[in-house]
This record gives sequence, C-alpha cells and structure tokens, in this order.
Amino acid sequence: MGLYPLPNGIVENTFRTANFYSSRGTKFSLHLNRPVTAALNRARFDQYLAEQAVAAGASFALNSRVQSLVISDGFVKGVNIQRGDGTQEQVSSMITVDAEGVSSRLLKQARLTALKPQGLVYAVEAEVENVRGIEDDAVEVYLSSAYTSGFYGWLIPRLDGTAKLGLGTNRGSPRDSLQTLMTKHPVACRQLANAKITKIGYHAISLGGPVEKAYANGFLAVGDCASQVKPTTGGGVIFGLTCAKIAAEAASQAILQGDVSSSALRVYQRRCSELLSFDFSVMLRLRRFLNSLSDDKVDEMLRVLGRLGVDKALSSQDEVDFQGKMMLRAVGNPSMMAALAYFAMLYLSANA
Repeated sequence: MGLYPLPNGIVENTFRTANFYSSRGTKFSLHLNRPVTAALNRARFDQYLAEQAVAAGASFALNSRVQSLVISDGFVKGVNIQRGDGTQEQVSSMITVDAEGVSSRLLKQARLTALKPQGLVYAVEAEVENVRGIEDDAVEVYLSSAYTSGFYGWLIPRLDGTAKLGLGTNRGSPRDSLQTLMTKHPVACRQLANAKITKIGYHAISLGGPVEKAYANGFLAVGDCASQVKPTTGGGVIFGLTCAKIAAEAASQAILQGDVSSSALRVYQRRCSELLSFDFSVMLRLRRFLNSLSDDKVDEMLRVLGRLGVDKALSSQDEVDFQGKMMLRAVGNPSMMAALAYFAMLYLSANA
C-alpha cells in the first residue's frame, strides 16, 4: 500500500509460520521462507493514517455522529451530524464516502443492498498475558465447529510477551465460546492455562463477499460496510485500503469532470472487481468448503495435508493476501495438485 516502513510502535510483530490445530489437537504447520504478514496496533495505525490525512488537507469532526444522509433530487449531497454537545449540523459534499463498518445504516439510506446477514460472524478479541509454549513468529489457528462455527480461533503473539486471543462464530455467545476454547481445546488449554485477560472487545465480521453495488449518485461505500473483507481470514486492512485508494481516484476524477452521478462513479466498482473478483471468488469457495467440514473431517484434512507435503509446496509463497492468485502460482506443484483433488473429494463427501 506504499505505507511501509511504518513508524515505531505500529507493527507489533511479523510472522512466517502458521500452526493449524483441529479440535483433537492434530497440528499442521505452514512455514514460509520469510515473514509475509504483520500484526498491527490498530489504534496507532489509525492515528498515523489520520495524521497523513490531515497533512493532505482533511479535517475531522471528533466526538460526533452521522445521523443521516442528505438526499436531494436522487443524489447524496452530504450528511447530517450530531456534535458531542448535542448540536446538529449539516455538512455538504459533492461525494459522500461511507466507511461506517458492518452496520450498513447509511448504505440502506442510499438505497443500496446491505450486507448479507448469513455472511456475518460475531468475533471477540482479548489481550492476554502469561501465554506459554508458543513461537514468537508463529500464529496459532484453532479449527472447531464446537466453538468457532463458521470461522476459527487465533492466538497472535507480540514481542513483549503478551498476545491477542480471539475467535469468531456464527452461533451462540462469542464470550462463552472463547471461555470454552481456553479451557477445553486440547492445545489452547495448555497454552492459556495461566493466561490473564487484560482487555476484551467485540465486533462483527462480514465474510459474504463484496456487496452487489457500492456506489450511487454522489455516494461510495468502502471497507467493511461494502464487505471488502477476505472470506477466509476476515482480514480487511489490505482489501479495504486497496478499494479506498480506487474510491479516492474515482471520486477525484468525477469531481474534476463535474459529474458525480452513479454512471460516473460506476468505474469504482469496476476497477475493484477487475483487481479482486478472482481472489474473492476463490476465497468464498474456500470458506464454504471449510464450513461444510465436520470436526472429524478437519482433523483428517490436517493429517493429509502434512503427509502430502503441502507445507513445502507453499513455503516459497511471498503473498498471502491475494489467495486466489497465490493458489494459481502453487497449483503446478504435485503436492498441491494432490491436495486440491483431496479437497474436492472432501467437499463432495461433506455435501453428499
């Protein structure tokens, strides 16, 4: 995204290894030749981006809330906001960019289709101390439909000895599921036996793929509210920033041309689709495949992946965000061909 290297304190750790565990404790490790992903301090990262925006001429209305869109003659022409002191204000704009997150409240006001409810999982993430038995450069991933239905659990170490622990689920209470993971999972319960939660937060994640239409007259939607999120991992930083850059270019061009109609702004969605649609398509299929597997099948899958040598087949990959393209690069490897054939068999048996 052209942001690296970032100031000190934003990147908390980098990773080259992911350890995947079934509900029985079966382990499959993927070791890459170099670090390909990072854990960020999101508060500091967002603050850094805000400083860059201000330097470029942006201004912020902090402690304020957008109440509604201003719509006139079929065009979005700004927003109505409520300040922290209770005062109301109308802010006019040629183009309004909605980055509100998964609530999709403004998306609906713009008469666009909101996020697909069946694609949502509800996540909890805690900061923990006193974790043991983990590698500094490895992410721990827990797969179990018992408490991570529709998603997975994670443990992400920081270099200061603390870690981020979380999971997502499409049923039940995320907090209860996290407690079950910490006390019942055969691997996590050992790693977290003495762990102490110091902070906890909750959020929803949209895994259903991009919304059908993310533009209207005078209006663009970016990030989580447009479901520009990886259906496999739930990560939204890279895809969200990629689409935000395209949105900025499309908005700038439309304003310079004096045409902010949906016809002029359609280029935003077209460019996003050209860049990301293949990866989204592959990741949606992977998510459906993983969701179709029982815990027994997940356990079997991890064992087979180890025997097939898939870890070695993927070890030279240097890009994990664009997963469709990543699989294309690896598909010529005999181990990956065998793994794909096995996946197809698993999927068919799960849906028979």
